[in-house]
Amino acid sequence: MSGFVGVLVSDSWLQSQFTQVELRTLKSKYVSVRTQSGRVTVGDLPGLFVKLKAFTEMFTEDEVKAVLEESYKDMDEEIDFESFLRAYLNLQSRATAKSGGSKNSSSFLKATTTTVHHSINESEKASYVAHINSYLVEDPFLKKYLPIDPFTNALFDLAKDGVLLCKLINVAVPGTIDERAINTKKVLNPWERNENHTLGLNSAKAIGCTVVNIGTQDLVEARIQLLADLNLKKTPQLVELVDDSKDVEELLGLPPEKVLLKWMNFHLKKAGYEKQVTNFSSDVKDGQAYACLLNTLAPEHSGPAALDTKDPTERANMVLAHAEKLDCKRYLTPKDIVEGSPNLNLAFVAQIFQHRNGLTVDTKKMSFAEMMTDDAQTSREERCFRLWINSLGIATYVNNVFEDVRNGWVLLEILDKVSPESVNWKQASKPPIKMPFRKVENCNQVVKIGKQLKFSLVNVAGNDIVQGNKKLILGKF
Repeated sequence: MSGFVGVLVSDSWLQSQFTQVELRTLKSKYVSVRTQSGRVTVGDLPGLFVKLKAFTEMFTEDEVKAVLEESYKDMDEEIDFESFLRAYLNLQSRATAKSGGSKNSSSFLKATTTTVHHSINESEKASYVAHINSYLVEDPFLKKYLPIDPFTNALFDLAKDGVLLCKLINVAVPGTIDERAINTKKVLNPWERNENHTLGLNSAKAIGCTVVNIGTQDLVEARIQLLADLNLKKTPQLVELVDDSKDVEELLGLPPEKVLLKWMNFHLKKAGYEKQVTNFSSDVKDGQAYACLLNTLAPEHSGPAALDTKDPTERANMVLAHAEKLDCKRYLTPKDIVEGSPNLNLAFVAQIFQHRNGLTVDTKKMSFAEMMTDDAQTSREERCFRLWINSLGIATYVNNVFEDVRNGWVLLEILDKVSPESVNWKQASKPPIKMPFRKVENCNQVVKIGKQLKFSLVNVAGNDIVQGNKKLILGKF
């Protein structure tokens, strides 16, 4: 079988920005300069770029040089092929803007021969850069590269070695990665870069980040940190959101985003807000829910002005000003609220929750919440298995092992990974499952497959899993 013939780039996101025709053309230009001079420097690029069809009528050499000087201080600095490609993309985005392209939060990078448009949300990128500059400014390795300029592609240049991703994961969940395992030499070869990215991606998967079709622009999210307190163990006051033990069990099974929505609607309902917030996009873009929420949580910093104004942008600006008084860092702009950016709005609400959740310490309910939490040993084992399950790459993300496996579906997904084709999917019921006997059917198949794989499942029935028997569930793993 013949091998792949084409131009390979170690950074998968960067590779995805070009067709093979474009990569071969640009590689040829890069190699021709290197052949003539022995190396390629930043100073070689202006003369080279203005001769390319995409930029011939768009820029002069001086204009290209001015763009490059935003990212490089020394025009005599040698650059590799990947840096050459990034410089090309940066100039391409300027060309799009200069020709009257989109100037909203999504700037489109479009080459004359590219049939697919790849977009980067500039507002989100700016917020991620602010997050990185804030949390990693004292990092011994990264501090020489910080602060990052959000208006350049410096973020992607820094991310290409994989070190930034690994550092961010340890900010999100300290101790996830042993930093001695990270390759941190000044110049890394492609294999060392791939080792860092593999380590980072597997660790990101384990702590709950979505890494399907991941690209370097996705590797800076680390939103798990903002959502880490959204569980009964870290914040037992959340029990105030429910009325009885059945509701508590339901709360335990909710993903953090849903808990956040439940918390937000709890306060909005108490404040007399008539609408139900079901997402972090269209339902919050007019800013009214935010204004009402902050008036309820922090009346000393808020007022009726935000609700009275008719201009959504003006209201969004007031909302952010009120939130700043609660020490919520301003990672998003009024425009991000008005445009309904879901990721940034999620992070914003999570910040408000962290600084002022507005939940009372009801002694009776708190003691009930403490009864629902696990002992230390059980918690350690549950976390260990949860990280392992999420590292398998199954479609369902597990927030709580004991609650999320009770319908049997997650366990079937796990078994399919451990022993491919062992699951009869025609006999399985996919969530949401309303009928209890369907859950039992799923769990019975789990037990059956487990016995075929020689698991120790003496006196274990499918109904034990449905009932949430913790000892038997841990014993199965």
